[in-house]
Amino acid sequence: MAGLNDGGGGARHGAGTVPRCARPRGPGAVQPPRPALSAGAAPPPGDTPRRHGPRPPRCACDRPHRDRHRRRRRHRPRARPPPSCPLRPTVPLPPRPRSGPGACAAREGRRPRPWARGVMAAAGAGPGAAVAALAGAVQDFVAGQQDRRAGEVAAGVKDGSWTVLQLVEALGSCLENTDPRTRGRGIQLLSQVLLQCYSLLHEKEVLHLVLFYENRLQDHHLVIPSVLQGLRALSMCEVLAPGLAVSVLKAIFQEVHVQSLLQLDRHTVYSIITNFMGTREEELKGLGADFTFGFIQVMDGEKDPRNLLVAFQIVRDLIAKNYSLGPFVEELFEVTSCYFPIDFTPPPNDPHGIQREDLILSLRAVLASTPQFAEFLLPLLIEKMDSDLQSAKLDALQTLTACCAIYGQKELQEFLPSLWSSLRREVFQTASEKVEMECLAALHALSACLSRSVLHSGTEDLLDSFLSSILQDCRHHLCEPDMKLVWPSAKLLQAAAGASLRAYHCVTRSVLPLLLEQYTKHPQSSQRRTILEMLLGFLELQQKWGHADEDESTALSLQAPVCSVVFSALTDPSVQLQLVGIRALTVLGSLQGFLSPSDLELVVDHLIRLALHGEDSQSSEAAMEAAGSLAPIYPKVFSGRMVPRLEEELQSEREEEGSRDHHSLQQRCLQALAAVSTHTSIVRETVPVLLQHLQKVQKGSEAGSAQDLVSVCQSLHRVALQCQRDEEGCWYYHQAVVPCLLGMAVQAAMQESTQPLLGKALLEEEVLAAMVPVISAATTHLSPELAAQSVSHVVPLFLDGEVSFLPQNSFPCLFQPFEDGECLEAQRRLVALLMAFVCSLPRNVAIPQQDRLLRELLALSCSCNCPFTATTAAKCFAGLVNKHLAGEQLDEILQLAVNRMEPSLAEGSRRTQALTLLLWVTKALVLRYHPLSSRLTDKLLALLSDAELGPAAADGFSLLMAESPDVLHKGCHADVRIMFRQRFFTDNVPKLVQGFHGAGPDVKANYLKGLSHVLNHLPKPVLVTELPTLLSLLLEALSCSDRVVQLSTLSCLQPLLLEAPQIMSLHVDTLVTKFLSLTSSPTMVRVPPPSPPTPLSSAPSAALTPLCSRLSASLPCAVPMRLPACPQQW
Repeated sequence: MAGLNDGGGGARHGAGTVPRCARPRGPGAVQPPRPALSAGAAPPPGDTPRRHGPRPPRCACDRPHRDRHRRRRRHRPRARPPPSCPLRPTVPLPPRPRSGPGACAAREGRRPRPWARGVMAAAGAGPGAAVAALAGAVQDFVAGQQDRRAGEVAAGVKDGSWTVLQLVEALGSCLENTDPRTRGRGIQLLSQVLLQCYSLLHEKEVLHLVLFYENRLQDHHLVIPSVLQGLRALSMCEVLAPGLAVSVLKAIFQEVHVQSLLQLDRHTVYSIITNFMGTREEELKGLGADFTFGFIQVMDGEKDPRNLLVAFQIVRDLIAKNYSLGPFVEELFEVTSCYFPIDFTPPPNDPHGIQREDLILSLRAVLASTPQFAEFLLPLLIEKMDSDLQSAKLDALQTLTACCAIYGQKELQEFLPSLWSSLRREVFQTASEKVEMECLAALHALSACLSRSVLHSGTEDLLDSFLSSILQDCRHHLCEPDMKLVWPSAKLLQAAAGASLRAYHCVTRSVLPLLLEQYTKHPQSSQRRTILEMLLGFLELQQKWGHADEDESTALSLQAPVCSVVFSALTDPSVQLQLVGIRALTVLGSLQGFLSPSDLELVVDHLIRLALHGEDSQSSEAAMEAAGSLAPIYPKVFSGRMVPRLEEELQSEREEEGSRDHHSLQQRCLQALAAVSTHTSIVRETVPVLLQHLQKVQKGSEAGSAQDLVSVCQSLHRVALQCQRDEEGCWYYHQAVVPCLLGMAVQAAMQESTQPLLGKALLEEEVLAAMVPVISAATTHLSPELAAQSVSHVVPLFLDGEVSFLPQNSFPCLFQPFEDGECLEAQRRLVALLMAFVCSLPRNVAIPQQDRLLRELLALSCSCNCPFTATTAAKCFAGLVNKHLAGEQLDEILQLAVNRMEPSLAEGSRRTQALTLLLWVTKALVLRYHPLSSRLTDKLLALLSDAELGPAAADGFSLLMAESPDVLHKGCHADVRIMFRQRFFTDNVPKLVQGFHGAGPDVKANYLKGLSHVLNHLPKPVLVTELPTLLSLLLEALSCSDRVVQLSTLSCLQPLLLEAPQIMSLHVDTLVTKFLSLTSSPTMVRVPPPSPPTPLSSAPSAALTPLCSRLSASLPCAVPMRLPACPQQW
């Protein structure tokens, strides 16, 4: 196929060759030379149109010339159209020259044709200023001076200044002019006006214009494009009289050799046909097969991708809307299948955006649109499947899969042996996963197609015979688990069996007993693993069909031996075989009625053993996942048998065992309890066990109690995430866990001053940080009504010390986290739990005393000496500000925050706390596009030049761009606008660059660090687009002594090295110098140095070759290994 800019004619004729159907007929006829065209009218080079002189009408009898390379599928006598063909001329036309000087002279010297006088007479006379203005506009346009006058004329028609018929009258002298260029300009003006004003025309006007344009199709070839544009405008008229659509198409089929036109003009013809097919369907169907043949003539030889997309759509409509194909089925197939497979590469910087995949899908929709193409298409697909070109194989296989959706066994019967042979060979021999996958998909589609066929008495069951062939060729390979054909054979059998329940029964009746027998025969674990994986594949197919009668299901009839094989795999010492056995156990449990009650108890026992005592962590984790998958299916079995066993193990005290083994067992019990909590009834059993263990660990005095508390919180978090799927379970979890955690934390905070050892572990940062996601996950999915009910208790707890809703509400003193005093430091740390709760509420939930709460948080964040408390208070304040409704209250609280931050940032001992608050408030406002965000960002930019806060401010840009795990993200209902990162980049990177150039040498690194953080969090497509303009700064950043800057800059450069090697090749010498210096830098010892050079190798070889010797000489100093003189990939 040609490129998009190729506007040439048909694809099957050489340059300058006119097809036989377009040449003058008669003995001794010779193609006359073309007349020279003036510079102003010359067509583009390489796309010179042929002259369109009058010629005998074409019809189905005049076969277009077939290229010698066109392959004919069958040789049979051609069907002839009937004598009454409407396109066949009934009266011989007098011979006249079709083109050349003689034809032009004849046209230029003739008198006005009757149709021109008829149109002008219908226009009437319309003197006046408006008509004079119209005449002036016409004269300007026709003279070729002012093309914009066409828009002015169209505007005049729209506002009623003049009519279309008055325009025709004004064009009268132009339409009668002997110069074809003048006539063409006149018709061009009329057509452009009609394209804008066709909806204003009346039926009689449309009739006159259609007759006018039809006659103009016999005019000079320079006029034809404008004529076609006019007909396109008329084809969109709703008042088009019956019969005119057929008349227009007949005229085009007879008078225009479409494939000798330019691309745009050919596209116009396709548009006319498309318009008529959409609005005049019944009229066109009245033409019968002649309409199909006429379109075949129009499309034959098309090669421009833009036109092919439209032409393929027309063919699809012809078939989908049941147009008569008559004897031209093969011709229609040939005129489309000649493009198969598509071989098209879009030119660089293609403005049209047509991709190869677009053409492939469009053509495939044509080829797979009707079973009538089957006898021609299937041999073609088999041929392409056997080719050496992988793209052709894939296209053929995908087309075959699409065809099977509409074919029946009648279309496939003749070709089934050949299709199976090709598919089997490709799966057995191919080294391409893509080809194998498409072959299996095609085999699945073939089996499904045969399964849909209705069997009649006395007819052969093609599905049975087809599957028998597959079994005959593949079954014996299953007995050789060590051979390479065992898996291809299993995949082929599974692809065929998965198409229908009937196919599944047919295959598994033969295969499952064989696999069970082979498992017993082969004692090696590796062989058994292969056999069990194949068995698992067939068992997974049973899941698709749900419950089946025992008489029909092979798997159910083999229940005992299948369970025996799976259970034996679970006790095998091979970890890999155990993992396959666990997967098989999960599948068996999902099959309704497959496992008996005794089998279920045995399943639970195996899962408990593997989860708690499995020697390998993989087996333990897989057993827990299997328990979580089966628990919703059998909740009573797991809550009655597994949960009590896990609780017993968790509470047991084993003095005889080592402390490390006992600790590991407890960790696995906690993980298993969380994993099995996938049903509400089980959650009601496991949550109390976990909370009871948490309280037990809190009261313990072991050194590792903090880590144990974290482990319990991690299990509680997993349960919370699983409860989010069910509203009832989510509310139960929230009511049970959140008050309990808050009560334990308040109790620990109040006891710290009198008995420090009792509650200190629970108040450690690590433990509180682990409790935050538990409370957050328990809150995010609450309904607004339940969330409002909960917030009415939690907020008064922190503001007023209201502890009545806590399970243990007898405390020795008041809970006052926002009051001053050293003894209340432990209580203030619990603001982290308040943050987890209030920042996870839905935005439509009102927070009681919100203004007071914000003021307390603001004061705490600025005054607290504990960094953990100050940071959590700032985060909580930012989370509430982000969701706060816009208005005076928000403006007031923000102004208060700015007034508190500015003095603290200027001087004093609380500068770090003020910077933390500034960062989090700025992030909250940047996410919601608040106007104050730009002012706060400018403050942050100014701090980059501060000697004390500059490095922390630079790291703050990472906080602004990254997603926070606990607050200010979409999961906790924060107000996060799309593309906020791109907007932040656009607004602030120029300021960073400007600040870098104006900064002193001691603070330049801060600007580079901030810039690299911003770039690292941009989406990759945006990053690749913007990086070239910042490349010089990034290269300078590689020389920065800050390790964070170096790492961040390397992360920025890597996508650019991969996506834009041509740009990077201009700086390859500087890059290699920087990379070599990094490999020898003491601070970069643990940074993998090969990561930048690997993308760098995609640069042009001419730029890299001179550096090979330099790299070979330099790298051994830093890397103690022998390097080749020049990497082969370079």
